[in-house]
Amino acid sequence: MEFLIKQAIENKQLLSFEYKDKKRLVEPYTFGQSKQGKDTLSAFQIEGGSDATADMTWRQFPLREMKNLKLLDDKFEEIREDYDPENARMSFIYWTV
Repeated sequence: MEFLIKQAIENKQLLSFEYKDKKRLVEPYTFGQSKQGKDTLSAFQIEGGSDATADMTWRQFPLREMKNLKLLDDKFEEIREDYDPENARMSFIYWTV
């Protein structure tokens, strides 16, 4: 899974996966260790969750809670204006866009 996340971040490719029994579609930005010591993906969720409008936001996804991870061919070209790796809530960053 880590290899797919690294590839997605490096190539700005979308990821899809299941998290808390809901399908998610995200723009992956940062992968690292959270302050709680968990390997975590910081991403902008563009689809998924329970409320389509409210769920379009920055989210943290612990790696061990993600299922059926898929690297998609679709890419995101623009870096979101409010992206700041310092705000990713990570104690250590492995990869970032």
